[in-house]
Amino acid sequence: MKIRSIWGRIPILACFLIVSFADAFGQKAPLKDYPIQPVNFTNVKVHDNFWAPRIELNQKVTIPIALDQCYKTGRVENFKIAGKLTKGKFQSEYPFDDSDVYKIIEGASYSLQTNPNPYLESRIDSVIHYISLAQEPDGYLYTNRTIDSLHMHPWVGKKRWEKDPELSHELYILGHLYEAAYAHFLAT
Repeated sequence: MKIRSIWGRIPILACFLIVSFADAFGQKAPLKDYPIQPVNFTNVKVHDNFWAPRIELNQKVTIPIALDQCYKTGRVENFKIAGKLTKGKFQSEYPFDDSDVYKIIEGASYSLQTNPNPYLESRIDSVIHYISLAQEPDGYLYTNRTIDSLHMHPWVGKKRWEKDPELSHELYILGHLYEAAYAHFLAT
């Protein structure tokens, strides 16, 4: 897989670069007296008779079903609306539904690194494109607010990062975006 120009906007790309620098420069030396040392997932290949078939099934069945659900429930459509590709109101039930899309990208990235799959890769790249379009000019990304800042979920304040940040989930969603970005960066 290669990183393509699909990212479009500098802030999304910057997010991915920040995460990669954090990995490259932020790692502490492993403890020498600890018997188990971490291994990056890109260095692991599973070829056994127990886990390998389950990992393959995850890519062929679970990830596509989860991604299809993100389309059916309007989670992906929220990014398209926020990115001005389509018109409409916020499509899903909760303001934190963006995180489900990021979780699928993360899981698919791990899977694609182990088992390349051009069709799944293209589907994930399409979703990443919608995400890049949904990002506001200053880098803010929260489809519930971007779509209609006057009629948001009651948990969300009138201003960014306001009201109850635990209920609005703005930081929670951002965390899943970073995890997805990190996984995609390592996998690609």
